[in-house]
Amino acid sequence: MITTILLSFGVLFLAELGDKSQLMALTFALRYRWWVVLAGISVASVAVNLIAAGVGHFLGAALPADAIAVVTALTLLVVGLWTLRDALGTGDDTDETPAPPSTRNAFLVVISAFMLAELGDRTMFAAAALAADNNWLAVWIGSVAGMVAAGGLAILVGKLAGKHLPERAIAFASGLLFLFFAGKTVLDAFVPTLGGWAGIGLAALAPALVGAGIGVWRATRTAVPEPAGDQPAKALP
Repeated sequence: MITTILLSFGVLFLAELGDKSQLMALTFALRYRWWVVLAGISVASVAVNLIAAGVGHFLGAALPADAIAVVTALTLLVVGLWTLRDALGTGDDTDETPAPPSTRNAFLVVISAFMLAELGDRTMFAAAALAADNNWLAVWIGSVAGMVAAGGLAILVGKLAGKHLPERAIAFASGLLFLFFAGKTVLDAFVPTLGGWAGIGLAALAPALVGAGIGVWRATRTAVPEPAGDQPAKALP
């Protein structure tokens, strides 16, 4: 059983390295508290890998992958727009930090996004394949540990990077990255042949246009002089 746990841990950890889920964990870590992100990843990992290790290898082919991809993309799109709205809502010329969402809302967002992203993903099928020839409980334990470890590594990288970036820049970057993940999710589901740099470039088109539009809007607002207020009346001699 120990051997199966270690095997499952290694397979899932390596499968998650550089995967969309790990990049999502890094992005969430730039915006939310690290322990909220880690807790959300842990809950999502327990649920997804339980499905994979238990009955995922029977239901894998029947999962509505396209519908899941659409719901995932919509979730990430809403999170991205919400993050950009918070960043823009604090004023353009102040150094105020955009207020983060409540802990409860952030926790639910992370769980939802990760569960939807992992359903039908290669890591879920990897866990299901391992469970077909090994003890399902050992596969479940090892898979959860591997996925959480990969997510924890991404959170650490996100937090280290966040210490050297302005809070407002982090908020904008996070919002645009969520839009990128939304586009990439749809492309991976409906245009699987469009891989590599072509898929990345096409998915990056929308956030690039949104970022450019926000930059032009902010520059325009900064360039327009504010109307002078009422001048105080001069005292009569």
